[in-house]
Amino acid sequence: MRWYVVASLLTVLTSSQGILTTLSQSNGGYKYDYATVPFLAEVFKLLVSSVFLWREMQNSPPPKMTMDWKSVRLYPIPSIIYLIHNNVQFATLTYVDTSTYQIMGNLKIVTTGILFRLFLKRKLTNLQWMAIILLAVGTTTSQVKGCGEASCDSFFSSPIQGYLFGALSACLSALAGVYTEFLMKKNNDSLYWQNVQLYTFGSIFNMGRLLMDDFRSGFEEGPWWQRIFNGYNMTTWLVVLNLGTTGLLVSWLMKYADNIVKVYATSMAMLLTMVLSVILFNFKPTVQLFLGIIICMMSLHMYFAPPSTLVDLPLTVKPVSESVSEVPAERKTDS
Repeated sequence: MRWYVVASLLTVLTSSQGILTTLSQSNGGYKYDYATVPFLAEVFKLLVSSVFLWREMQNSPPPKMTMDWKSVRLYPIPSIIYLIHNNVQFATLTYVDTSTYQIMGNLKIVTTGILFRLFLKRKLTNLQWMAIILLAVGTTTSQVKGCGEASCDSFFSSPIQGYLFGALSACLSALAGVYTEFLMKKNNDSLYWQNVQLYTFGSIFNMGRLLMDDFRSGFEEGPWWQRIFNGYNMTTWLVVLNLGTTGLLVSWLMKYADNIVKVYATSMAMLLTMVLSVILFNFKPTVQLFLGIIICMMSLHMYFAPPSTLVDLPLTVKPVSESVSEVPAERKTDS
């Protein structure tokens, strides 16, 4: 499958996550325990990857599967980073509002590019760096509120701790993505075997989170496995399916494309979500939204298009030696 097809599917699925989550609410709240959604999504990804791995193992030759502890012990690290990232997110939102958090979240676009260069040793051209910065500017522009709104002057009114936590959250998100790509590409193991390892640890850590919630509440509502499906409806299951499928597509991109493609897909998804919100939730489009979409489309073209289509390269002039060698032999003799 082509990477741009996977990236397009990822954009559509990511953009629908927020919409499905909003539709799963009832009277502005959740009837279900939303901590069970990522756990079930991890289990879904684990089951799907296990089935595909089993099918691969029926083939000859069987897929490559590195099972030594030195390799396996690296796979819990992304789950740990994401666990820390989730807690930092909650800490950030205690200091800043949602809009400010979303704007600061665009820092991960630039930090991904920096970590991409430092840890994966991938050299980006000057045009690609400009494209990444444009993407960050475009997504930020689309979220900035107009000065006619009441909260126009509130962007820098949050405590400094909020901005520090926001920057840390962006760095952790980028680090988790780059490290996962490193894991997926460090050997020629089967993608599904690598997924099984990732999602096994992901399921364990999410289960641990549910247990911690039970201990904090003193098991007032019983253990999590007895109420895991309480309040679930068709929309909630679509949220789980969406989240799980998105994770599988991301792992494919990490294996066969790179983090920058994922960043573009998720950034374009954010803009697509805003456009769909205009249609579904009577969200009023702003000039900033249109400007952000235009800037992001320019960034997308600048990053992936061949340099020859972006700049007018001078025509190559043949060296003098070549022009002399092309003179017919009889002309040389006459001279």
